[in-house]
Amino acid sequence: MPPREGIYGLLAEFNTPGELVHATEEAHRAGYRRMECYTPYPVEQAAEALHFHKTRVPLVCLLGGLMGVTTAFLMETWINVWAYPLNIAGRPLFSWPAFIIPAYEWTILFAGFSAALGMIALNGLPQLYHPVFNAPNFRNGATTDKFFLCLEAVDPKFSISETRTFLEQFPAVSVVEVDH
Repeated sequence: MPPREGIYGLLAEFNTPGELVHATEEAHRAGYRRMECYTPYPVEQAAEALHFHKTRVPLVCLLGGLMGVTTAFLMETWINVWAYPLNIAGRPLFSWPAFIIPAYEWTILFAGFSAALGMIALNGLPQLYHPVFNAPNFRNGATTDKFFLCLEAVDPKFSISETRTFLEQFPAVSVVEVDH
């Protein structure tokens, strides 16, 4: 995929998580919706300020579990009834109580794999390049002691001059443009 031209957004650097959370809450109140926080460790208040509460991973996990139980029952039915029928003590070929334990195991297996792979896919990983990697002090600061708020240019409210003025009202160390 070729890189897109133009600006990706404005990145503000903060010294404390409280400053980041305050700026994020104010940005949300001001109408910005396409923004992201980058921190060296999880900051729950930042996730709340971003209004990041909905995820589709549980749905993917449920669908994987349903696919697992369905696959197990169909496979066992096919094997025991049509492919390799065995008459054991005169029991019926379709003896569903015997299918419960393997179906349970397949449900867990499929749900676990779908949750892990779904989480990776929904997060857009693996992502070897991101435009914020080029911002000064991001590479070292985001993994040690700095907190960043990026207001993305795809936001309908985004304007370079107005957004820069908005971000400069906070006690940010710096506000820089991030190019694609």
